[in-house]
Amino acid sequence: MRGGLVLHGVAGAVTAVVLAPLALPGYVLRYDMTFVPRQPLNWEMIAPAGALPRAVPMDAVVSLLSLAVPGWLVQRIALVAIVYLAALGAARLLPTERPAPRIVAALAYAWTPFLAERLLIGQWALLLAYGCLPWLVIAARDLRDSRRGALPRLVLAAAPAALTPTGGLIALVTVAVLLPIRRRVTAVALAALTVLNAPWLVAALANPAGGGSDPAGVAQFAARAENWAGAWVALAGTGGIWNGQTVPASRASVLVPLVTLLVLVVAATGLPVLRRRMPDAAGRLFVLAAGGFLLAGAGASPLAGPLEWAVVHVPGAGLLRDGQKFLIPYALVLALGFALGAERAAAWTARRFEASAGRVVLAGAALLPVVLLPDLAFGAMGELRPVRYPADFDVVAARVAGAPGEVLSLPFEGYQRYAWANGVVIRDPAPRYLDAPVIMNDALRVGAVTVAGENPRAAAVAELLAAGRPAAEAGTRWVLVRRGGGEPAAPTLTGLRLVYDGPHLQLWENPAAASSVAEGSGRTLALGAHISAGLVVLGAVIALLLLGSRSWYGPRTH
Repeated sequence: MRGGLVLHGVAGAVTAVVLAPLALPGYVLRYDMTFVPRQPLNWEMIAPAGALPRAVPMDAVVSLLSLAVPGWLVQRIALVAIVYLAALGAARLLPTERPAPRIVAALAYAWTPFLAERLLIGQWALLLAYGCLPWLVIAARDLRDSRRGALPRLVLAAAPAALTPTGGLIALVTVAVLLPIRRRVTAVALAALTVLNAPWLVAALANPAGGGSDPAGVAQFAARAENWAGAWVALAGTGGIWNGQTVPASRASVLVPLVTLLVLVVAATGLPVLRRRMPDAAGRLFVLAAGGFLLAGAGASPLAGPLEWAVVHVPGAGLLRDGQKFLIPYALVLALGFALGAERAAAWTARRFEASAGRVVLAGAALLPVVLLPDLAFGAMGELRPVRYPADFDVVAARVAGAPGEVLSLPFEGYQRYAWANGVVIRDPAPRYLDAPVIMNDALRVGAVTVAGENPRAAAVAELLAAGRPAAEAGTRWVLVRRGGGEPAAPTLTGLRLVYDGPHLQLWENPAAASSVAEGSGRTLALGAHISAGLVVLGAVIALLLLGSRSWYGPRTH
């Protein structure tokens, strides 16, 4: 009991240090992380009409939660859950009874370059998969051993991961690899996880945009070097994200590759212990880790050519372009191996010298991730600082809600810098703030290269604007203009009527536009998939409640 409280305390302390700025009011906005006060629940959140369902069912879940609690609270719950679950889950999964090595595992998994870089690029839903993976492994292990409540716990561990296609795939593959074949319970578990993935699968199949992606994204989203040692060493340390603007400054240190090598050596000594103490699961975890690592580096290897072909011709293969996100299983195995290797080194040191020397080794191992990545602390040294939305957004949202219709967001850039957001690059918040379909540019500029988007409607509007034609010809009911730089020239706004002129936003109405909104295809099926996934989660919760509180966490690993 005391050891469990210690682990909860460590997880809470790590969470508090990493997310300290969230004590301030407002919203943390960075790149893909765009929470809003009240995200509306509409068809665009369930079955996007033109874009691929990269945020399905994440957007629908956030919209539902926003009906009960404000967006700032939803964001804080999600971010706290990421770090807390990662730390506590890795500690509980480690096969040892000693609390000190469990603390090492907690910090080795919850204080990583992967978590820092994905947090700074705003991919919080992917990080939920990261935080839930240890719990998914625990539940899969318990299911193999026919332990009480294992199946509903496995479903609940997989549910947050399935908020995005990538997280859902990682959860599904993890369960498929960890559970033995030719068992009825395995089939049931895989069927349940398939239903959890159904919302984005159905939305993708019904989407008229098709499933192909721009092959230029393979090179642009490939893992990159963060110091003198190259991309593969960056990946070995769980870093290597494609966006250099989201890499903590400490990763450029000349010492990072050397410390990474030390971590790898210690982990290598711990992996045999992991295999011995988890004989049924360790080998399968190694397969997952190796596969994820190779996939993470595919874009920076000779496999880039076949990958470029796949993203064009294989529907959905565009998910593989940003391969570094598949490091999640590798990061978990590395943390477990490092903790067991540290335990082994501490035992040898205690025998060779004295017991206190062994404790010093474990303390040093626990602090090593923090020393290696000090700028993850305090919200990445202030990078995750909350801001407030200007009142303009509420005014514009009310005007659009009063006369529904498509909205064209200008300047036509999906990611922009806003002065009120401290100049941080964020994804246009209009699609989540307004209760209407918003057309924004889904092409992404990476340096001098523009990776084409996947929304044919957005591509047509981009061609129209590039040709110097008025925005009114796009046929949208509304045109939203961000002020503060890059505003469209006067001819672009020809034929529009200004209905709101605020300090940060302008709203123009197109009198010639039809008031109807184009409907997406497959809406009924997509809604059914969402409901089915929700029923699976609800069934898991009810099952655990009926089984009793002792079934929620499962037995500790010995």
